[in-house]
Amino acid sequence: MTQHLYPQNLKATANLWLWGLKDFAILGIAALLSIVALVQLRMAAPAAATLCYGFLTIRLDDTTILDFLNYAVRYFLSTQQYFEWR
Repeated sequence: MTQHLYPQNLKATANLWLWGLKDFAILGIAALLSIVALVQLRMAAPAAATLCYGFLTIRLDDTTILDFLNYAVRYFLSTQQYFEWR
């Protein structure tokens, strides 16, 4: 008799360490391209952009820092607030 272990939430997105799988794949490809740009062209900007993207896409409690920044910009800058005075 075999016993199978299932996660608690089967509808949750798959994560690898601190990132979602899509973000981790993007980070891997961007890291490789950044290393090539750093070695061949002596450009550090792609590596800095990759590190910033990696920091912004850290996923904790099913939300990222980038999601939080998007919510903040949408709340404070881009959408109209509706107030009703009585």
